[in-house]
Amino acid sequence: MDQRRACLVDAFTTEPLTGNAAGVVPDAAGLNDSQLQAVAAELGASETAFLAPSDDPEADRRVRYFTPTQEVDLCGHATIASHALLAEDGILDPGEHTLETNVGVLDVEVTEDGLVWMTQRPAEVEEIDEMDLAYTTVAEALDVDPAALTDIGADLPLARASTGLPFLVVPVNFLEHLGKMDPDPAKVEALTDEFDATGVYAFTFDTLEAESTLHGRMFAPGAGVPEDPVTGTASGAVAAYLDRFGAIDTDEMQFEQGEFVDRGGRVHVQVPAAPTVDGVRVGGRAVTSLDGSLLVPDHEEEEILEV
Repeated sequence: MDQRRACLVDAFTTEPLTGNAAGVVPDAAGLNDSQLQAVAAELGASETAFLAPSDDPEADRRVRYFTPTQEVDLCGHATIASHALLAEDGILDPGEHTLETNVGVLDVEVTEDGLVWMTQRPAEVEEIDEMDLAYTTVAEALDVDPAALTDIGADLPLARASTGLPFLVVPVNFLEHLGKMDPDPAKVEALTDEFDATGVYAFTFDTLEAESTLHGRMFAPGAGVPEDPVTGTASGAVAAYLDRFGAIDTDEMQFEQGEFVDRGGRVHVQVPAAPTVDGVRVGGRAVTSLDGSLLVPDHEEEEILEV
């Protein structure tokens, strides 16, 4: 048996039990894939970040992210959560840091007042033509009136956007329609499979707070996440989408997410002049809500993890 420290850290919030809970294992060195997956399943967070030393000379540390069912290449809220925890423990000083992920080495900044920023991968945004994906198909998957997806000011298109993980981006006209969505998991998964996307991010400019740019919801049943409370990687992708289609006139934004699952949080987003080259920056705060340890069975054993 091996005992490891394991935490739940709520990202994109300063209030425990709000925002998006990430599992964080600060020292995962030596654990194999089956052990990492078992720990992620036991913690039950949408994603768990496992930190270890990096063999890359350009990176300060290595991270791998697991949902309860599979590994994912990048996770924004778990990155914010893990660096906030390291800063809280005094392991990280304010300033610039580097992180090896499955999509490359990313820059992470911790400010003096505890805000964590991650620079995501250069943006890729591809508009999806109505001939390739009908609005009625998307509306049926999300259980919303198709008119709610087309009556949006400048008629923003459906698109596939990525800053490390790809998402199907779906603009919605009003918060009321966004909130009433009751997606069909099988149909949403079929959409994401068809367009090689991690999930569907639906958003509206109709917000709860005047200072917010948009309110979003993200569904990724294919990755074992029926609805993610607050999504860092998707926020970066959507910011690049807004920039690509000229929907914003500012490079500083705040995204709302999570209220419809009682886990409200706020994501800060910065869009550089050339997001396809420099990458979008996504930032937030985090608070530790659970700090303990897990007994991890040897990989040959098939035992239940004990908290």
